[in-house]
Amino acid sequence: MNFTPDDHRYMAYALQLARRGWYTTQPNPRVGCVIVRNGQIVGEGWHERAGEPHAEIHALRMAGDAARDADVYVTLEPCSHYGRTPPCANALLQAGVARVVAAMVDPNPLVAGNGLRLLQQTGIATASGLLESEARALNPGFISRMERNRPYVRVKMAMSLDGRTAMESGESVWITGAAARRDVQLLRAQAGAILTGIGTVLTDDPSLNVRLTAEELGIVGEVCQPIRVVLDSALQFPLNAKLLELPGEIRVYTCSDDAQKRTLLEQAGVIVRHFAGQQLHLPDVMTALVADGITEVHVEAGATLAGALVEQGLADELVIYLAPHLMGSSARPLFQLPAIAQMSERIPLEIRDIRAVGQDWRIIASLKPEVKN
Repeated sequence: MNFTPDDHRYMAYALQLARRGWYTTQPNPRVGCVIVRNGQIVGEGWHERAGEPHAEIHALRMAGDAARDADVYVTLEPCSHYGRTPPCANALLQAGVARVVAAMVDPNPLVAGNGLRLLQQTGIATASGLLESEARALNPGFISRMERNRPYVRVKMAMSLDGRTAMESGESVWITGAAARRDVQLLRAQAGAILTGIGTVLTDDPSLNVRLTAEELGIVGEVCQPIRVVLDSALQFPLNAKLLELPGEIRVYTCSDDAQKRTLLEQAGVIVRHFAGQQLHLPDVMTALVADGITEVHVEAGATLAGALVEQGLADELVIYLAPHLMGSSARPLFQLPAIAQMSERIPLEIRDIRAVGQDWRIIASLKPEVKN
């Protein structure tokens, strides 16, 4: 279908609205909606938080009677099923809109084109595919869950110019400057969960929380703290860990049968999930994360877990902060990977963005498609 310049303009604005839910909609998708009648915007809205009205409902409430015979631009196909809220497709039907343009079809099998078909069957003109790539970029976690049944995994690392992440002793505070550390806070805030390994907990005693205020994030209401997930096969999680003193949910994935330690952790408010075997397997972890409602995972871990995610093709995005100093050959490496004997065995990456963040450089890369699972 041929879209007009006005179609592009209104959809671009809908995408802009959707981004207002960047830090608040997890695990739901970020969606924006614009309603236009006679060349004028009469309604607009975005999905603000999970369990609250969808973008279309906010826009319809603003438009009122002006929604009749109007054009609707929405960044994701209107839902056609009952979830925590009623179907948006039905609301559009009742409002009497004339045309609905969706940036992309909803990959959720419960929708998957049904919303647009429902509208078509009642005489409403529909179209999809306008600015689709931009719409998909809004919701990597939601799309990954629906299309691959696993979360979108972002691995954050910080290193010196000579590729080191910590001194030989394990000391790593601080490799990067204040601007880069604030940037990481924004990455944490957009994720549904922060994943780490027990080694990081034992060595660094991290907080792994969002320390920016609602005002700093540009949101209204409470800051959503991501779930902290610790991979701990032998259940070594310390009962005096800083994580236990902070607000937010903590989950420990383990293979241990230590009932006493599990009880103590649960009494401290930790959710302990048991896996069969002696060692946690990362594909099983990914399946469990999705089952737990987590779609976008931010990883802050050591070289072993980060390397395993890369080696097994489970790292969708690498965010690496490069600090302007040298730490020496005895310091710890960025990734722990199997020995590579030949140049042909290198793991190829695609660099998607490089920019300065304060005195550091941020590199965003992904595994090239041919090496992904």
